[in-house]
Amino acid sequence: MLLQHLLIVLLFAAAALYMGRRLWLSFFAKSDGACPKGCGGGCSTLNVDQLQQQIEAAQQRGRQPA
Repeated sequence: MLLQHLLIVLLFAAAALYMGRRLWLSFFAKSDGACPKGCGGGCSTLNVDQLQQQIEAAQQRGRQPA
């Protein structure tokens, strides 16, 4: 019974440390090349202006009668 409780406490502690580390990194450990969300993805490679122009062009094509 003691072994089961110890195992549960260890698993809980490991999960709490993992979540704490993820939370800490999402707020404080951002590199210059990473996106603001902290996911480490390629967000910085997106050209927002070009994307906005494509969206507006698609909206204009959708409004024109066929």
